[in-house]
Amino acid sequence: MVEKTLSSQLIYDGRAVKLRVDTVKMPSGRETTREIVEHSDCVAIIAIDADDNVLLVSQFRKPVERELLEIPAGGIETGEDPVTTVRRELAEETGYLPQKVERLGGFYSTPGYCTEYLHLYLATDLTPSQLQAEDTENIRLIRVPLGQISSLITSGSICDAKSIAGLLTFLEYHKAHQ
Repeated sequence: MVEKTLSSQLIYDGRAVKLRVDTVKMPSGRETTREIVEHSDCVAIIAIDADDNVLLVSQFRKPVERELLEIPAGGIETGEDPVTTVRRELAEETGYLPQKVERLGGFYSTPGYCTEYLHLYLATDLTPSQLQAEDTENIRLIRVPLGQISSLITSGSICDAKSIAGLLTFLEYHKAHQ
């Protein structure tokens, strides 16, 4: 059951996102519109230190007007390999470089209206790094023991979709590899 795109109009072309409105023909023959946010692919990172702590970041998110506790993540730059992005983003947000990076899978963030796909990676064997980006000055690094992750999710302390999906995927991976 595919919707056929009849036309597409770019409404907004910003630094982080584009917005387009597609006119589509439904399988039933009815025509309607779809508002689509175009966003580049990203990486989401489960970073585990030598003491089995998960490295999370706390930062203010303007769209929801509150500080959120999240896994590190960031956009893949044009021509950049996702593993390179993992290393760059982790260094920028946490001050650590992973010596080992392993792909755990991936997922769409909000496929009802957005094209963004998140590549999920496990980063381990962390070493201190000096690399920091300009826009990360208000990010705080929070180390959480692995055993506390489930309760932070169920209590709502971790409440963004990428962090929940990434952490639950990792917890299953961790169970299978113990």
